[in-house]
Amino acid sequence: MLPMPFHSLLLFIVWLLLNNSFSAGQIVLATFFALTIPWLVTGMRDEQPKIRKPWLAVRYFFMVLKDILVANIQVALLIIGPVKKLKPGFVAVPIHLDSDLGITILASTVSLTPGTVSAEVSKDKAWLYIHALHLENEEELINDIKQRYEKPIKEIFGC
Repeated sequence: MLPMPFHSLLLFIVWLLLNNSFSAGQIVLATFFALTIPWLVTGMRDEQPKIRKPWLAVRYFFMVLKDILVANIQVALLIIGPVKKLKPGFVAVPIHLDSDLGITILASTVSLTPGTVSAEVSKDKAWLYIHALHLENEEELINDIKQRYEKPIKEIFGC
């Protein structure tokens, strides 16, 4: 009866708050929307992979936070120094993730760490194109992304 119970509850609450009324008519209308809208759109949802290793996901989260802090310091030092020393460049990283969610998390992680930005995912979803602010060793960057980010994502989602 409730294919998306959290969404139903959210729709119910938001409808009442938007109308700023808790009258019987608004409650009936909120209930109607909370039951019918999720039921109508449930067929349009893509099935997302489940988190198979939640503790690894927590560890991944804190690792990424640490990487963001370290990268902020590194980028600040690069920017303070002479601009001529910067070697920006693009890198094509081969990716072996089956799910769109995994690819999105990988691309977002790369973009969150200062100094790198995910530019594009290839149409066949086999390559992630990344722009680096300072690129000294292309192979090292590729291996770092694959080992540090892609490998745990594959384990977390089992893809």
